[in-house]
Amino acid sequence: MIASANDLPDGHCLDADICIVGAGAAGIAMAMELIDSGRDVLLLESGGFDDDPGTQALYAGSVADERLHSPPDRYRQRRFGGSTTIWGGRCMPFDAIDFAVRDYLPHSGWPIGLGDLMPYYPKANRLCEAGDFAYTVAEAFPVPTRPMMDGFASAHFTTDTLERFSCPTDFGARYGHKLRAATALRVLLHANVTAIRLDPAGERVDTLEVRTLSGRRFTARARHCVLATGGLEVARLLLASRDRHPKGIGNGHDLVGRYYMCHVAGTIGTLRFTTPLAAVHHGYDISAEGIYCRRRLALTAQTQRAQGIGNFIARLHHPRITDPAHRNAVLSLLFLARPFIPYEYAKRLHGDEQVAARAWLAHVRNVLSGPLDVLRFAWHMLRDRKLAERKFPSIVIRSRANMYSLDFHAEQQPNPASRVTLARDVDALGMPRLHVDWRYTEGDVQTVRRALELLAEDVRASGIGRFDFDTASVEREMTRYGAYGGHHIGTARMGADPRTSVVDADCRVHGVGNLFIASAAVFPTSSQANPTLTVVALALRLANHLQGPGAKA
Repeated sequence: MIASANDLPDGHCLDADICIVGAGAAGIAMAMELIDSGRDVLLLESGGFDDDPGTQALYAGSVADERLHSPPDRYRQRRFGGSTTIWGGRCMPFDAIDFAVRDYLPHSGWPIGLGDLMPYYPKANRLCEAGDFAYTVAEAFPVPTRPMMDGFASAHFTTDTLERFSCPTDFGARYGHKLRAATALRVLLHANVTAIRLDPAGERVDTLEVRTLSGRRFTARARHCVLATGGLEVARLLLASRDRHPKGIGNGHDLVGRYYMCHVAGTIGTLRFTTPLAAVHHGYDISAEGIYCRRRLALTAQTQRAQGIGNFIARLHHPRITDPAHRNAVLSLLFLARPFIPYEYAKRLHGDEQVAARAWLAHVRNVLSGPLDVLRFAWHMLRDRKLAERKFPSIVIRSRANMYSLDFHAEQQPNPASRVTLARDVDALGMPRLHVDWRYTEGDVQTVRRALELLAEDVRASGIGRFDFDTASVEREMTRYGAYGGHHIGTARMGADPRTSVVDADCRVHGVGNLFIASAAVFPTSSQANPTLTVVALALRLANHLQGPGAKA
């Protein structure tokens, strides 16, 4: 069933076997997995079915440097379905090296490995509606497809791995009917958890305090409590619950909120091909089950170890949209349409660059010079993105000049100085707001710089063209858009030692026997991969754990 907390009487206490806080990708995935478990499950969601400004404002906070990080209420949605209501749908699993202790990467290493998640990745892939769990070209396409760059040979990069794309699937819209029909599952909307109250010994969750914006107050009690909110809200809830532990729950060693990671990403350089136009394929292939798939340049694990750098991938990309010198009508149209593009995508397309008036006029001239190109692009976006159930994932512009820039996406090193903390001001429910101080390291810069240098060497050695970039501009380009999107990672990291981590290998908060976290907050490292697929796989693994004999109270 799905109901509203606004209909509950003040002082009511809800009881359940398992209480999940947050109905986003992780929370809904867990609820779906637990429907037939025989457990009484309570799923608490702050928002309703639709966007509500008052509820969304509960995410508002401050940032140390607005150039480096967007306001905390951006890229996240406080509503049924969570941030899957706005995500782009890109799916890929982590690589084996991402879980390993790497002596060149400080604070790396998970207490689990890729093998521990492999039983859950295929189902996570299905829940995300990304088709089969097939992330190499050979697995996904039995009939050979066109190479990404014909003639490219590299000892450092592979073009054989794929990104697969969800519809993108709004988990609330897609699975809400199943949650509504479940008899042993209650979904309560407009229910904001404002505090986690522990027992007198501070070793178990006694109750969750819940409030609504309409003024209702009640509590929830469960044998097992799961925080399935995002990487920022997990830290806020733990830090703000200080009745038994003055520093916050799980924060005896001042680790909650630290090691905050996103990804470093940007667009850089010029890749000029000397091969025929048909020798370059930078767009999407469609698998037999109708899934958009895209190859990318992926740095091999062997190269990462040999060079002492983090994980890195790159895609062929169009020139920077803001510069009218590209003389492309479609790119200039996208620039002029900036006011009508959602914040999450406009920032990625344009950044925060200020453009002179004469550049605006140049963009207008570009559009007027290619009306047929504009019409074809507009029809493609209307048919294949706006009206299609499975949407075309991104802007792909084929270069008639056989010239591209490089769009990169790289792992960020865990850094204890990069952190989120509680601010002094509070939200409408009395909870302290968050202050975000996201930082990057010289190691992050070196990962990007060295990977680009290796790619330039390989392109030249392959005889397919030339990749040029300004080495001195790497740091500027990788921070042009700031911390990448909604990838809020690492604020309650997983590990075997309570002195260096917040949760154990089962995602249980150290020292609190019945409190678990299902979120990218527990990732000790960020990988090169978007986090959603791995978040869902971890959530399924946790749901399985809570049904086992070891989960009994």
